[in-house]
Amino acid sequence: MEEGLLIIISAPSGVGKTTLIRRLLEHDDRFVFAVSHTTRPMREGEKDGVDYYFVSDKEFDRMVSAGEFAEWAWVHGHRYGTSFKEIRRIHRSGRDCIFEVDFQGGRALMRIFPEALSIFILPPSMKEVKTRLIKRHSDSVEDMAKRIANARVEIATAFEYRYCIVNDVLDRAFEELLCIIEAERHRSKRFKSLIRQLCQEEV
Repeated sequence: MEEGLLIIISAPSGVGKTTLIRRLLEHDDRFVFAVSHTTRPMREGEKDGVDYYFVSDKEFDRMVSAGEFAEWAWVHGHRYGTSFKEIRRIHRSGRDCIFEVDFQGGRALMRIFPEALSIFILPPSMKEVKTRLIKRHSDSVEDMAKRIANARVEIATAFEYRYCIVNDVLDRAFEELLCIIEAERHRSKRFKSLIRQLCQEEV
């Protein structure tokens, strides 16, 4: 069985990466979300093992010491990490593994998996970022200020990713995301077996 794609998707808070990823998962069952571990509290509507694996600081420390994370980082005062176990489970199934990570996690994953498809989602403007965060109603005033302050730093790392998408109109951004993934599926290196077979085939 051919291994699936590793797809890294990053963006500042409020840009809409979570919405785009949810649409991917609903669109095609080949996409599987790599559930991260986090030490932050569970928000209303979230489910353990679906949105994140919610763990204590002590358990997170143990996993770091044991080398169980492909990447982990402090983000807005809490720790997030993606385990090797979660990646192997999805990748070996032949389905596409979707990573929703910040730029620190993206950098770490790109170092470990240089063949991964990396995509950065950009906002149309910083004003729009603030508007979307306000509409979300999930952050305190202090948290919102912190996220906006960090957004410029995060956006500056977009050059490190293979592709960028501007999430201005959601439907258009989603179509662009699908087109990029479909193009990646057709890279010549993914046809090695067929190419060899055709070259050796008797007619």
